[in-house]
This record gives sequence, C-alpha cells and structure tokens, in this order.
Amino acid sequence: MKKNNFYSFHLIGDFKSPKFIEDPVKIKEILWKAAKVANNTPLKVAVHKFPRQGITGVVILAESHIAIHTWPEYGYLAIDIFTCGKNTRPHAALEYLRKIFSPKKVKIKLIKRG
Repeated sequence: MKKNNFYSFHLIGDFKSPKFIEDPVKIKEILWKAAKVANNTPLKVAVHKFPRQGITGVVILAESHIAIHTWPEYGYLAIDIFTCGKNTRPHAALEYLRKIFSPKKVKIKLIKRG
C-alpha cells in the first residue's frame, strides 16, 4: 500500500453556465493542453460532436484520463480528471479548464482512489 493510502486522484467538476465550445478540433486541443498542464502523458484524444448540440471528449493518458461532456441546452459542462503518479497535477488541469470555459458557478469533488 502506498504511504498516502491511495493510488490516484479523481476530480469531478460541474461547470454551470460555461462558455460552450462546439468545435471538435478546438476541444481536442483543449484536452491535450489540459493533460500537459497537469504534467500527464497524453496518448490519444477522441471527441464526438452530437448532431444538435453538445460534445463528449476524452484524452487517454498514460496516467488515466481527462473527459468533458457538455449539455448546452442545460447550461452545464461536466469534467472528469482521473490521474495517478506522484508528479501529476490534476488541480492545474482543472484551473486551466476553468479559465477556458469561464463558468459562472463551479462545484468540485475530489475522490482519493485506492
């Protein structure tokens, strides 16, 4: 067992009334940069834009993943940052995403996994 009694961090973020970005190419760039800001190793990014509105995107990391899911019709964006490793900085990725999406209200939950 690790000395901290956990193996990884799982940050869950709810952004209310964020700036919505409906461009899949831009979302790929944002996810890749969030991974780099968190000192993670991005491996692959997948983004799906839904026909009417909304995007789901995930960057697969050597250290786990970062995902976003948008619901423009409800003014809501969900963020999932799951990282492991002693050098990762999940809070830095969250702050970067907060800067990009400029939500009016933020709710964060931190789960220590393992």
